[in-house]
Amino acid sequence: MCGLAGLALRQGLSPAGATLDALSRALAHRGPDGAGHHVSGSVALAHNRLAIIDLVTGDQPLFAGAAALVANGEVYNYRELREQNQLHCATASDCEPPLHLWRRDGIGFADTLRGMYAIALHDRATRQVVLARDPFGIKPLYLAEVAGGIAFASEPQALIAAGLVQPRIRREALAELLQIQFTTGAETIFGGICRILPGETVVISDGAVTERHRRAALPEGGPEPIEAEAALARLDQALEESVALHQRSDVPYGMFLSGGIDSATVLAMMARLNERPVLAFTAGFDVPGAADERAAAAHAAAAAGARHVTVAVDEAMVWRHLPEIVGAMDDPAADYAIIPTWFLARRAREEVKVVLSGEGGDEIFGGYGRYRAAMRPWWLGGKAPRSRGAFDRLDVLREPPTGWRDGTAAAETAAASAGRTRLQAAQALDLADWLPNDLLIKLDRCLMAHGVEGRTPLLDPGLAAAAFRLPDALKVQGHSGKWLLRQWLARHFPASEPFKPKQGFTVPIGAWIQGVGERLGPLVAAQPGVAEIARPDRVAALFRHAGGEKHRGFAAWHLLFYALWHRRHIEGRPAEGDVFEVLAGR
Repeated sequence: MCGLAGLALRQGLSPAGATLDALSRALAHRGPDGAGHHVSGSVALAHNRLAIIDLVTGDQPLFAGAAALVANGEVYNYRELREQNQLHCATASDCEPPLHLWRRDGIGFADTLRGMYAIALHDRATRQVVLARDPFGIKPLYLAEVAGGIAFASEPQALIAAGLVQPRIRREALAELLQIQFTTGAETIFGGICRILPGETVVISDGAVTERHRRAALPEGGPEPIEAEAALARLDQALEESVALHQRSDVPYGMFLSGGIDSATVLAMMARLNERPVLAFTAGFDVPGAADERAAAAHAAAAAGARHVTVAVDEAMVWRHLPEIVGAMDDPAADYAIIPTWFLARRAREEVKVVLSGEGGDEIFGGYGRYRAAMRPWWLGGKAPRSRGAFDRLDVLREPPTGWRDGTAAAETAAASAGRTRLQAAQALDLADWLPNDLLIKLDRCLMAHGVEGRTPLLDPGLAAAAFRLPDALKVQGHSGKWLLRQWLARHFPASEPFKPKQGFTVPIGAWIQGVGERLGPLVAAQPGVAEIARPDRVAALFRHAGGEKHRGFAAWHLLFYALWHRRHIEGRPAEGDVFEVLAGR
């Protein structure tokens, strides 16, 4: 896991060294172990390295013939790619095989890669720059049209810090952020900065995009006929293969363990595959009445023989570090789970450079309650996902948000491909936007802020092939989702209690906000970003009562997040000090 950036300008133009240096400085937190540049004619590549595999010869850029490559992430099947394709590699790096595959296969070079990756390569022979992103969108990559051509980077803030793009908000994306806590599609909240889409490969020639190729994350078609026993055997094989691949590392690794079944699945398989005890990290909140998963996680860790480390998050810690946490979320996702994730990463970095986590389990195996609602027709209480926004029932904003569901509606249409059931379509919708633009951004930014690599073994092409086309009845039965995964745990790791009622992981942010609402509300209301969109008196009232109805707490949190985010990423002001100091401008 690293940071990359670059420029692909029109022929005859030369990238400025100062611009390349600024891009590298802005991404230094992603790669504290080294930096490298490649400059040739009108093209420049920059790389900041977090050394995980091939610590000796794996520095980037990597070269083969007339081609150079920089990458962020890991290609887990690099050994198999070398052997199956008889590739003659100069290094032991997992990122060198894609370079040789490009030279042989062209634009489809990434179709056999198994991993999380954002890749930029320059082929001097064809005068092309190629950008590619993994099919689940685990690793980020952004592109902007700039004077003279195209710029790209692992984070939008790097393009802004280098002076290539001015920080201008797209109103449509702001409405999405306020209502559903993340933004959808290719366009980001920053005007002029776009995401390379999950699974997309883009070819740039003479400073302009000339070709695009898309690799699907999910298999096509509706449910396949398979009995439960055969499905369990196939699942066991796919899980073992995926976790084994995701453990490939030349540095110490551990995992994030919650009280849920997704991380319990990862723990069980890691315990099977490792001779040493698994190192597991769990966060919890010392707040009366708050959902706290530490006890359940400790029980599972003990049963697996894991070494268990807990991180207690209290209110004072949150107010002290929240500006820094939000500051890491340049592509904004107002998911309050950024709070425990950031603190977990900070603690994990004391002992490891790699952690495995359970992201993707709900989406792949059908776990969310909204999936059960989506399976029902409207006359039986069914409803579309994300059909209600955080501010729908509140008279807080100066104008009601409009168009905030347009991106979701477009993704719904694409997700409902031929043969898919309602459940599959709802899963595919989440895999298209919610997962890459909320959960995975959260994981990437919070971990990379501390130089930690996050790996997601439940988001794997082999596992998706084994699970996505399961019959609906093997995913959802009655009020229980992820049925087959629960059956697997009941057989292989019963201590995880897979059929116990889902507790859910919540951060008591609403109660915390209300506790300081008299002081915090006016500070938030006075911020330029918030004052432009919300009525100050209503904001203050919202913060005083944020701990009451759940939707009020969500709305207050979204405004607090946006106030801090706007100061850092639009106004360009440093995130130094606690919440109150930062918002007061001290």
